[in-house]
Amino acid sequence: MTIRLHDTNARQIRDFTPLTAGCVSIYLCGATVQAAPHIGHIRSGLNFDIMRRWFEYRGYDVTFIRNVTDIDDKIINKSAEQGRPWWAIGFENERAFNAGYDTLGCLPPTYEPRATGHITEMVEMMRGLIERGHAYEADGNVYFDVRSFEGYLELSNQDLDDLRQPSGDNETGKRDLRDFAMWKAAKPGEPSWETPWGRGRPGWHLECSAMAHKYLGSAFDIHGGGIDLIFPHHENEIAQAKAFGDEFAKYWVHNGWVTMSGEKMSKSLGNSVLVSEMVKAWRPIVLRYYLGTPHYRSMIEYSEDSLREAESAFARIEGFVQRVVEKAGGPVEAAAEVPPAFAEAMDDDLGVPQALAIVHTTVRQGNSALAADDKEAAVARLAEVRAMLGVLGLDPLDPHWAGESDRGEDLHGVVDTLVRLVLDQRQSARERKDWPAADAIRDQLNQSGLVIEDSPSGPRWTLGPR
Repeated sequence: MTIRLHDTNARQIRDFTPLTAGCVSIYLCGATVQAAPHIGHIRSGLNFDIMRRWFEYRGYDVTFIRNVTDIDDKIINKSAEQGRPWWAIGFENERAFNAGYDTLGCLPPTYEPRATGHITEMVEMMRGLIERGHAYEADGNVYFDVRSFEGYLELSNQDLDDLRQPSGDNETGKRDLRDFAMWKAAKPGEPSWETPWGRGRPGWHLECSAMAHKYLGSAFDIHGGGIDLIFPHHENEIAQAKAFGDEFAKYWVHNGWVTMSGEKMSKSLGNSVLVSEMVKAWRPIVLRYYLGTPHYRSMIEYSEDSLREAESAFARIEGFVQRVVEKAGGPVEAAAEVPPAFAEAMDDDLGVPQALAIVHTTVRQGNSALAADDKEAAVARLAEVRAMLGVLGLDPLDPHWAGESDRGEDLHGVVDTLVRLVLDQRQSARERKDWPAADAIRDQLNQSGLVIEDSPSGPRWTLGPR
Protein backbone atom coordinates (compact mmCIF):
# COMPACT_ATOMS: atom_id res chain seq x y z
CA MET A 1 0.00 0.00 0.00
CA THR A 2 1.49 3.31 -1.15
CA ILE A 3 -0.39 6.60 -1.28
CA ARG A 4 0.68 8.83 -4.16
CA LEU A 5 0.14 12.60 -4.35
CA HIS A 6 0.70 15.25 -6.97
CA ASP A 7 3.49 17.47 -5.68
CA THR A 8 3.29 20.96 -7.20
CA ASN A 9 6.97 21.57 -6.53
CA ALA A 10 8.05 18.37 -8.31
CA ARG A 11 5.36 18.82 -11.00
CA GLN A 12 4.54 15.13 -10.85
CA ILE A 13 2.77 12.49 -8.79
CA ARG A 14 5.10 11.10 -6.12
CA ASP A 15 4.95 8.22 -3.68
CA PHE A 16 4.13 9.56 -0.23
CA THR A 17 6.69 8.72 2.44
CA PRO A 18 6.03 10.37 5.83
CA LEU A 19 8.82 12.03 7.76
CA THR A 20 7.76 10.03 10.81
CA ALA A 21 6.51 6.48 10.28
CA GLY A 22 2.79 6.15 10.94
CA CYS A 23 2.25 9.92 11.21
CA VAL A 24 1.17 12.62 8.76
CA SER A 25 1.50 16.35 9.36
CA ILE A 26 -0.59 18.71 7.21
CA TYR A 27 -0.67 22.51 7.14
CA LEU A 28 -3.57 24.02 5.19
CA CYS A 29 -3.86 27.72 4.46
CA GLY A 30 -7.29 28.50 5.86
CA ALA A 31 -9.61 31.47 5.87
CA THR A 32 -8.83 35.14 5.52
CA VAL A 33 -11.82 36.32 7.48
CA GLN A 34 -12.80 39.61 5.85
CA ALA A 35 -16.13 38.15 4.66
CA ALA A 36 -18.38 35.12 5.01
CA PRO A 37 -17.33 32.05 2.98
CA HIS A 38 -18.52 31.15 -0.48
CA ILE A 39 -18.42 27.59 -1.79
CA GLY A 40 -15.06 28.22 -3.45
CA HIS A 41 -13.51 28.89 -0.03
CA ILE A 42 -15.05 25.81 1.52
CA ARG A 43 -14.01 23.52 -1.33
CA SER A 44 -10.38 23.68 -0.22
CA GLY A 45 -11.21 22.69 3.36
CA LEU A 46 -13.44 19.90 2.08
CA ASN A 47 -10.80 18.48 -0.30
CA PHE A 48 -8.23 18.33 2.48
CA ASP A 49 -10.84 16.85 4.82
CA ILE A 50 -11.13 13.93 2.39
CA MET A 51 -7.32 13.67 2.26
CA ARG A 52 -7.17 13.57 6.04
CA ARG A 53 -9.92 10.93 6.23
CA TRP A 54 -8.08 8.74 3.73
CA PHE A 55 -4.80 8.97 5.63
CA GLU A 56 -6.65 8.06 8.83
CA TYR A 57 -8.35 5.13 7.10
CA ARG A 58 -4.90 3.94 6.04
CA GLY A 59 -3.87 3.93 9.68
CA TYR A 60 -1.91 7.17 9.96
CA ASP A 61 -2.04 9.48 12.98
CA VAL A 62 -2.83 12.84 11.35
CA THR A 63 -1.98 16.28 12.74
CA PHE A 64 -4.01 18.77 10.73
CA ILE A 65 -3.37 22.52 11.09
CA ARG A 66 -5.70 25.01 9.41
CA ASN A 67 -4.85 28.64 10.16
CA VAL A 68 -7.00 31.76 10.32
CA THR A 69 -5.72 35.05 8.87
CA ASP A 70 -7.50 37.52 11.12
CA ILE A 71 -5.53 40.65 10.17
CA ASP A 72 -4.82 41.97 6.68
CA ASP A 73 -5.49 44.95 4.40
CA LYS A 74 -9.01 43.82 3.46
CA ILE A 75 -10.10 43.39 7.07
CA ILE A 76 -8.65 46.78 8.01
CA ASN A 77 -10.33 48.47 5.03
CA LYS A 78 -13.67 46.87 5.86
CA SER A 79 -13.29 48.04 9.46
CA ALA A 80 -12.86 51.63 8.25
CA GLU A 81 -15.81 51.35 5.85
CA GLN A 82 -18.20 49.89 8.43
CA GLY A 83 -16.96 51.71 11.51
CA ARG A 84 -16.58 48.39 13.32
CA PRO A 85 -13.53 46.98 15.14
CA TRP A 86 -11.30 44.86 12.92
CA TRP A 87 -11.36 42.03 15.45
CA ALA A 88 -15.17 41.97 15.51
CA ILE A 89 -15.30 41.57 11.72
CA GLY A 90 -12.69 38.84 11.85
CA PHE A 91 -14.36 36.89 14.64
CA GLU A 92 -17.80 37.08 13.03
CA ASN A 93 -16.49 35.70 9.74
CA GLU A 94 -14.29 33.11 11.43
CA ARG A 95 -17.44 31.72 13.03
CA ALA A 96 -19.16 31.75 9.63
CA PHE A 97 -16.29 29.76 8.12
CA ASN A 98 -16.35 27.20 10.93
CA ALA A 99 -20.13 26.89 10.60
CA GLY A 100 -19.66 26.25 6.87
CA TYR A 101 -16.98 23.60 7.44
CA ASP A 102 -19.13 21.90 10.07
CA THR A 103 -22.32 22.08 8.01
CA LEU A 104 -20.59 20.30 5.14
CA GLY A 105 -19.21 17.60 7.44
CA CYS A 106 -15.54 18.60 7.70
CA LEU A 107 -13.74 17.23 10.73
CA PRO A 108 -12.34 19.95 13.03
CA PRO A 109 -8.60 20.60 12.67
CA THR A 110 -6.16 19.43 15.30
CA TYR A 111 -5.31 23.10 15.90
CA GLU A 112 -6.66 26.27 14.29
CA PRO A 113 -4.23 29.10 15.12
CA ARG A 114 -4.96 32.77 14.47
CA ALA A 115 -2.31 35.04 13.02
CA THR A 116 -2.69 37.67 15.73
CA GLY A 117 -1.98 35.06 18.39
CA HIS A 118 1.53 34.44 17.03
CA ILE A 119 3.22 37.84 16.81
CA THR A 120 6.01 36.62 19.11
CA GLU A 121 6.87 33.78 16.73
CA MET A 122 6.82 36.18 13.77
CA VAL A 123 9.20 38.61 15.47
CA GLU A 124 11.54 35.73 16.29
CA MET A 125 11.57 34.60 12.65
CA MET A 126 12.20 38.14 11.34
CA ARG A 127 15.04 38.64 13.81
CA GLY A 128 16.66 35.41 12.63
CA LEU A 129 16.27 36.33 8.95
CA ILE A 130 17.78 39.78 9.49
CA GLU A 131 20.72 38.23 11.33
CA ARG A 132 21.28 35.78 8.46
CA GLY A 133 21.20 38.57 5.86
CA HIS A 134 17.90 37.50 4.26
CA ALA A 135 15.78 40.42 5.50
CA TYR A 136 16.16 44.10 6.32
CA GLU A 137 14.28 46.93 8.03
CA ALA A 138 13.29 50.13 6.22
CA ASP A 139 10.96 52.88 7.46
CA GLY A 140 9.53 50.52 10.09
CA ASN A 141 8.82 47.83 7.50
CA VAL A 142 10.69 44.55 7.33
CA TYR A 143 11.31 43.10 3.87
CA PHE A 144 12.60 39.77 2.63
CA ASP A 145 15.51 40.11 0.21
CA VAL A 146 14.48 37.72 -2.57
CA ARG A 147 17.90 37.74 -4.23
CA SER A 148 19.43 36.38 -1.04
CA PHE A 149 17.55 33.08 -1.36
CA GLU A 150 18.80 30.91 -4.20
CA GLY A 151 15.71 28.71 -4.53
CA TYR A 152 13.21 31.56 -4.85
CA LEU A 153 10.45 30.94 -7.45
CA GLU A 154 11.11 27.19 -7.84
CA LEU A 155 7.54 26.37 -6.75
CA SER A 156 5.85 28.72 -9.22
CA ASN A 157 8.52 28.15 -11.90
CA GLN A 158 9.02 31.83 -12.69
CA ASP A 159 12.02 33.89 -13.77
CA LEU A 160 13.13 36.45 -11.20
CA ASP A 161 13.96 39.00 -13.88
CA ASP A 162 10.32 38.93 -15.07
CA LEU A 163 8.80 38.97 -11.58
CA ARG A 164 6.12 41.48 -10.65
CA GLN A 165 5.74 41.23 -6.88
CA PRO A 166 2.37 42.43 -5.50
CA SER A 167 2.87 45.39 -3.15
CA GLY A 168 0.59 47.16 -0.69
CA ASP A 169 0.29 50.78 0.34
CA ASN A 170 3.08 52.38 2.32
CA GLU A 171 5.68 49.75 1.40
CA THR A 172 8.53 52.25 1.25
CA GLY A 173 12.26 51.75 1.50
CA LYS A 174 12.57 48.58 -0.57
CA ARG A 175 16.02 47.85 -1.94
CA ASP A 176 14.42 45.91 -4.78
CA LEU A 177 10.80 46.19 -5.92
CA ARG A 178 10.65 42.39 -6.01
CA ASP A 179 11.30 42.12 -2.27
CA PHE A 180 8.16 41.37 -0.24
CA ALA A 181 6.92 42.72 3.07
CA MET A 182 7.04 40.50 6.13
CA TRP A 183 6.08 43.33 8.50
CA LYS A 184 4.25 46.56 7.71
CA ALA A 185 4.79 49.80 9.62
CA ALA A 186 1.66 51.02 11.35
CA LYS A 187 -0.47 53.72 9.74
CA PRO A 188 -2.44 56.11 12.00
CA GLY A 189 -5.47 54.35 13.46
CA GLU A 190 -4.47 50.87 12.27
CA PRO A 191 -4.07 47.89 14.63
CA SER A 192 -0.42 47.41 15.50
CA TRP A 193 2.00 45.51 17.73
CA GLU A 194 5.33 46.55 19.17
CA THR A 195 8.52 45.10 17.65
CA PRO A 196 12.23 45.99 17.71
CA TRP A 197 11.61 47.87 14.43
CA GLY A 198 8.63 49.87 15.63
CA ARG A 199 4.89 49.29 15.78
CA GLY A 200 3.26 47.53 12.90
CA ARG A 201 1.41 44.45 11.79
CA PRO A 202 2.31 41.20 10.03
CA GLY A 203 2.45 40.69 6.31
CA TRP A 204 0.32 37.90 4.92
CA HIS A 205 3.15 35.46 4.15
CA LEU A 206 5.07 35.66 7.43
CA GLU A 207 2.23 34.37 9.58
CA CYS A 208 2.02 30.95 7.91
CA SER A 209 5.77 30.33 8.01
CA ALA A 210 5.79 31.19 11.72
CA MET A 211 2.70 29.14 12.62
CA ALA A 212 3.77 26.08 10.62
CA HIS A 213 7.10 26.19 12.48
CA LYS A 214 5.40 26.46 15.87
CA TYR A 215 2.85 23.66 15.41
CA LEU A 216 4.65 21.26 13.06
CA GLY A 217 8.32 22.01 13.65
CA SER A 218 11.09 22.70 11.18
CA ALA A 219 9.89 20.01 8.76
CA PHE A 220 6.47 18.54 8.02
CA ASP A 221 4.83 16.41 5.38
CA ILE A 222 2.20 18.30 3.40
CA HIS A 223 1.39 21.95 2.80
CA GLY A 224 -1.94 22.56 1.07
CA GLY A 225 -4.10 25.31 -0.36
CA GLY A 226 -5.78 26.59 -3.50
CA ILE A 227 -3.81 26.97 -6.71
CA ASP A 228 -4.14 30.75 -6.43
CA LEU A 229 -1.82 30.62 -3.40
CA ILE A 230 1.16 29.14 -5.26
CA PHE A 231 2.40 32.66 -5.93
CA PRO A 232 3.00 34.85 -4.10
CA HIS A 233 1.88 33.30 -0.82
CA HIS A 234 3.38 29.83 -0.85
CA GLU A 235 6.48 30.91 -2.76
CA ASN A 236 7.16 33.53 -0.11
CA GLU A 237 6.43 31.13 2.73
CA ILE A 238 9.10 28.78 1.39
CA ALA A 239 11.65 31.57 1.09
CA GLN A 240 11.10 32.76 4.67
CA ALA A 241 11.04 29.32 6.25
CA LYS A 242 14.00 27.83 4.40
CA ALA A 243 16.11 30.96 4.78
CA PHE A 244 15.34 30.77 8.51
CA GLY A 245 16.73 27.24 8.55
CA ASP A 246 13.60 25.09 8.29
CA GLU A 247 13.24 22.24 5.82
CA PHE A 248 9.54 23.20 5.68
CA ALA A 249 7.05 21.13 3.63
CA LYS A 250 8.04 17.92 1.86
CA TYR A 251 4.99 17.86 -0.45
CA TRP A 252 2.96 20.74 -1.89
CA VAL A 253 -0.65 19.90 -2.75
CA HIS A 254 -3.02 22.41 -4.38
CA ASN A 255 -6.72 22.19 -5.16
CA GLY A 256 -8.55 23.73 -8.11
CA TRP A 257 -11.07 26.58 -8.05
CA VAL A 258 -14.82 26.77 -8.23
CA THR A 259 -15.47 29.03 -11.20
CA MET A 260 -18.41 30.96 -12.63
CA SER A 261 -18.33 31.81 -16.34
CA GLY A 262 -14.74 30.63 -16.39
CA GLU A 263 -13.56 33.01 -13.66
CA LYS A 264 -12.39 32.14 -10.17
CA MET A 265 -15.20 32.58 -7.66
CA SER A 266 -14.28 35.57 -5.51
CA LYS A 267 -15.80 38.38 -3.51
CA SER A 268 -13.99 40.97 -5.63
CA LEU A 269 -15.68 39.72 -8.82
CA GLY A 270 -19.07 39.80 -7.14
CA ASN A 271 -19.80 36.24 -8.29
CA SER A 272 -19.59 34.38 -5.02
CA VAL A 273 -22.20 31.97 -3.73
CA LEU A 274 -22.31 32.09 0.05
CA VAL A 275 -22.43 28.77 1.88
CA SER A 276 -25.02 30.16 4.31
CA GLU A 277 -27.37 30.83 1.37
CA MET A 278 -26.58 27.66 -0.56
CA VAL A 279 -27.59 25.38 2.31
CA LYS A 280 -31.02 27.02 2.40
CA ALA A 281 -31.67 25.75 -1.11
CA TRP A 282 -29.63 22.52 -1.14
CA ARG A 283 -29.11 19.82 1.43
CA PRO A 284 -25.61 20.12 2.92
CA ILE A 285 -24.79 16.49 2.14
CA VAL A 286 -25.66 17.14 -1.52
CA LEU A 287 -23.46 20.24 -1.52
CA ARG A 288 -20.62 18.15 -0.07
CA TYR A 289 -21.16 15.57 -2.83
CA TYR A 290 -21.08 18.34 -5.46
CA LEU A 291 -17.88 19.97 -4.14
CA GLY A 292 -16.04 16.87 -2.94
CA THR A 293 -16.52 14.29 -5.68
CA PRO A 294 -14.66 15.96 -8.60
CA HIS A 295 -10.91 15.42 -8.49
CA TYR A 296 -9.35 17.93 -6.12
CA ARG A 297 -7.04 19.32 -8.83
CA SER A 298 -9.87 19.88 -11.31
CA MET A 299 -11.86 23.08 -11.79
CA ILE A 300 -15.56 23.04 -10.95
CA GLU A 301 -17.72 25.29 -13.12
CA TYR A 302 -20.66 26.26 -10.93
CA SER A 303 -24.15 25.77 -12.33
CA GLU A 304 -27.60 24.89 -11.03
CA ASP A 305 -27.75 22.01 -13.52
CA SER A 306 -24.57 20.49 -12.08
CA LEU A 307 -26.00 20.72 -8.59
CA ARG A 308 -29.20 19.00 -9.72
CA GLU A 309 -27.12 16.22 -11.28
CA ALA A 310 -25.26 15.81 -7.98
CA GLU A 311 -28.55 15.72 -6.12
CA SER A 312 -29.92 13.00 -8.40
CA ALA A 313 -26.74 10.95 -8.18
CA PHE A 314 -26.68 11.09 -4.40
CA ALA A 315 -30.40 10.31 -4.24
CA ARG A 316 -29.68 6.99 -5.99
CA ILE A 317 -27.11 6.13 -3.33
CA GLU A 318 -29.30 7.28 -0.47
CA GLY A 319 -32.34 5.43 -1.79
CA PHE A 320 -30.38 2.18 -1.87
CA VAL A 321 -29.17 2.75 1.70
CA GLN A 322 -32.72 3.34 2.94
CA ARG A 323 -34.15 0.30 1.14
CA VAL A 324 -31.55 -2.08 2.55
CA VAL A 325 -31.97 -0.71 6.07
CA GLU A 326 -35.70 -1.40 5.76
CA LYS A 327 -35.04 -4.88 4.34
CA ALA A 328 -32.57 -5.66 7.13
CA GLY A 329 -34.91 -4.33 9.80
CA GLY A 330 -32.29 -1.96 11.22
CA PRO A 331 -28.89 -0.32 10.69
CA VAL A 332 -26.13 -2.17 8.87
CA GLU A 333 -22.58 -1.61 10.13
CA ALA A 334 -19.92 -0.40 7.71
CA ALA A 335 -17.48 -3.01 6.47
CA ALA A 336 -14.06 -3.02 8.10
CA GLU A 337 -12.38 -2.43 4.74
CA VAL A 338 -13.33 -0.67 1.53
CA PRO A 339 -13.27 -2.67 -1.75
CA PRO A 340 -9.76 -2.99 -3.23
CA ALA A 341 -10.66 -1.01 -6.37
CA PHE A 342 -11.87 1.91 -4.23
CA ALA A 343 -8.66 1.84 -2.21
CA GLU A 344 -6.56 1.71 -5.36
CA ALA A 345 -8.32 4.81 -6.71
CA MET A 346 -7.90 6.75 -3.48
CA ASP A 347 -4.24 5.78 -3.15
CA ASP A 348 -3.62 7.20 -6.62
CA ASP A 349 -3.60 10.95 -5.88
CA LEU A 350 -6.98 10.81 -4.11
CA GLY A 351 -8.84 9.69 -7.24
CA VAL A 352 -12.31 10.40 -5.86
CA PRO A 353 -14.12 10.27 -9.25
CA GLN A 354 -12.77 6.73 -9.88
CA ALA A 355 -13.52 5.75 -6.27
CA LEU A 356 -17.05 7.11 -6.61
CA ALA A 357 -17.58 4.96 -9.70
CA ILE A 358 -16.94 1.94 -7.45
CA VAL A 359 -19.57 3.25 -5.02
CA HIS A 360 -22.18 3.49 -7.78
CA THR A 361 -21.26 0.06 -9.16
CA THR A 362 -21.70 -1.42 -5.69
CA VAL A 363 -25.05 0.34 -5.33
CA ARG A 364 -26.23 -1.18 -8.63
CA GLN A 365 -25.13 -4.62 -7.45
CA GLY A 366 -27.02 -4.05 -4.21
CA ASN A 367 -30.16 -2.99 -6.05
CA SER A 368 -29.95 -6.16 -8.16
CA ALA A 369 -29.71 -8.18 -4.95
CA LEU A 370 -32.79 -6.42 -3.60
CA ALA A 371 -34.70 -7.15 -6.81
CA ALA A 372 -33.74 -10.81 -6.45
CA ASP A 373 -34.81 -10.75 -2.78
CA ASP A 374 -31.23 -11.68 -1.80
CA LYS A 375 -31.10 -10.00 1.60
CA GLU A 376 -27.64 -11.29 2.51
CA ALA A 377 -26.02 -9.91 -0.66
CA ALA A 378 -27.85 -6.57 -0.34
CA VAL A 379 -26.66 -6.16 3.25
CA ALA A 380 -23.09 -7.02 2.25
CA ARG A 381 -23.15 -4.39 -0.50
CA LEU A 382 -24.53 -1.79 1.90
CA ALA A 383 -21.72 -2.54 4.36
CA GLU A 384 -19.21 -1.84 1.57
CA VAL A 385 -21.04 1.31 0.47
CA ARG A 386 -21.08 2.66 4.02
CA ALA A 387 -17.33 2.05 4.36
CA MET A 388 -16.64 3.94 1.14
CA LEU A 389 -19.03 6.79 1.91
CA GLY A 390 -17.52 7.10 5.37
CA VAL A 391 -14.12 7.86 3.84
CA LEU A 392 -15.72 10.55 1.66
CA GLY A 393 -17.74 11.99 4.55
CA LEU A 394 -20.97 11.15 2.72
CA ASP A 395 -22.50 8.32 4.74
CA PRO A 396 -26.17 9.31 5.20
CA LEU A 397 -26.36 7.06 8.28
CA ASP A 398 -23.51 8.91 10.01
CA PRO A 399 -24.76 10.77 13.12
CA HIS A 400 -23.52 14.06 11.63
CA TRP A 401 -26.20 13.90 8.97
CA ALA A 402 -29.00 12.75 11.31
CA GLY A 403 -32.14 14.74 10.61
CA GLU A 404 -30.53 16.34 7.54
CA SER A 405 -32.16 14.27 4.85
CA ASP A 406 -35.26 16.39 4.38
CA ARG A 407 -35.24 19.89 2.97
CA GLY A 408 -37.43 22.25 4.95
CA GLU A 409 -36.91 20.32 8.18
CA ASP A 410 -39.36 22.44 10.15
CA LEU A 411 -42.14 21.60 7.68
CA HIS A 412 -41.37 17.89 7.42
CA GLY A 413 -43.83 16.84 10.08
CA VAL A 414 -46.66 18.82 8.50
CA VAL A 415 -45.89 17.51 5.00
CA ASP A 416 -45.59 13.95 6.29
CA THR A 417 -49.03 14.12 7.89
CA LEU A 418 -50.62 15.43 4.67
CA VAL A 419 -48.86 12.88 2.48
CA ARG A 420 -49.89 10.06 4.82
CA LEU A 421 -53.53 11.08 4.43
CA VAL A 422 -53.23 10.84 0.65
CA LEU A 423 -51.33 7.55 0.88
CA ASP A 424 -54.09 6.15 3.09
CA GLN A 425 -56.56 7.01 0.30
CA ARG A 426 -54.28 5.25 -2.19
CA GLN A 427 -54.07 2.20 0.07
CA SER A 428 -57.87 2.08 0.35
CA ALA A 429 -58.11 2.14 -3.44
CA ARG A 430 -55.61 -0.71 -3.68
CA GLU A 431 -57.52 -2.78 -1.12
CA ARG A 432 -60.71 -2.48 -3.13
CA LYS A 433 -58.65 -3.22 -6.26
CA ASP A 434 -59.38 0.16 -7.82
CA TRP A 435 -56.00 0.21 -9.55
CA PRO A 436 -56.71 3.25 -11.79
CA ALA A 437 -57.53 5.38 -8.73
CA ALA A 438 -54.45 4.13 -6.84
CA ASP A 439 -52.21 4.85 -9.84
CA ALA A 440 -53.73 8.30 -10.31
CA ILE A 441 -52.97 9.23 -6.69
CA ARG A 442 -49.40 8.04 -7.08
CA ASP A 443 -48.98 9.98 -10.35
CA GLN A 444 -50.30 13.15 -8.73
CA LEU A 445 -47.83 12.81 -5.86
CA ASN A 446 -44.99 12.24 -8.32
CA GLN A 447 -45.96 15.37 -10.25
CA SER A 448 -45.79 17.35 -7.01
CA GLY A 449 -42.15 16.34 -6.55
CA LEU A 450 -42.61 13.36 -4.24
CA VAL A 451 -41.31 9.87 -4.99
CA ILE A 452 -43.48 7.04 -3.62
CA GLU A 453 -41.96 3.61 -3.06
CA ASP A 454 -43.83 0.57 -1.77
CA SER A 455 -41.75 -1.23 0.86
CA PRO A 456 -42.43 -4.25 3.09
CA SER A 457 -43.28 -1.87 5.92
CA GLY A 458 -45.67 0.16 3.79
CA PRO A 459 -45.45 3.04 1.32
CA ARG A 460 -42.56 5.46 1.80
CA TRP A 461 -42.17 8.97 0.38
CA THR A 462 -39.10 11.04 -0.37
CA LEU A 463 -38.47 14.34 -2.12
CA GLY A 464 -37.53 13.74 -5.71
CA PRO A 465 -34.69 15.48 -7.54
CA ARG A 466 -35.39 18.96 -8.84
